[in-house]
Amino acid sequence: MKVERASIPDVLVLEPKVFGDARGFFMETWNARTFENLGIAANFVQDNHSRSAKNVLRGLHYQLPQPQGKLVRVTTGEIWDVAVDLRRSSPTFGQWAGIRLSAASPRLLWIPPGFAHGFVTLSEQAEVLYKTTDFYVPEHERIVLWNDPALAIRWPIAGEPVMTDKDRRGKPFAEAQTYA
Repeated sequence: MKVERASIPDVLVLEPKVFGDARGFFMETWNARTFENLGIAANFVQDNHSRSAKNVLRGLHYQLPQPQGKLVRVTTGEIWDVAVDLRRSSPTFGQWAGIRLSAASPRLLWIPPGFAHGFVTLSEQAEVLYKTTDFYVPEHERIVLWNDPALAIRWPIAGEPVMTDKDRRGKPFAEAQTYA
């Protein structure tokens, strides 16, 4: 598996080996031993699958006190995926990394616990699958405002995204609860 560090070194872009022939392809997207050798000791407890139309923005979501590490991949379409470091003890606290993921590429994104996560759909439709290291607990969900000028995330969309009222009411970064 190829590994590339994002602009935040703890966020990893992973590219599994793809074995293809006339029948199609095969790739291994998760192997505990391989990930441990990469320094990722993740115990995944939940798989999520979303489908979104063009310009749908989901995020920036995180949980307190149950942070979730996420392994993200796209099976249909294309997204711009964003991770924001909310770990006060980190040298990259308050910084973000943005990665283009698509079904045309086998790349996966590892977002460790302690980050807010969001994405916007760039194609007409996208399906995103992600594994999490902790369970979703609605009362622990927090949201950082997607367009907070303090973060200055460069979302590659024109105009207003399609999103839930809950996501529109996210807190500015300065007011967001963060991790130690």
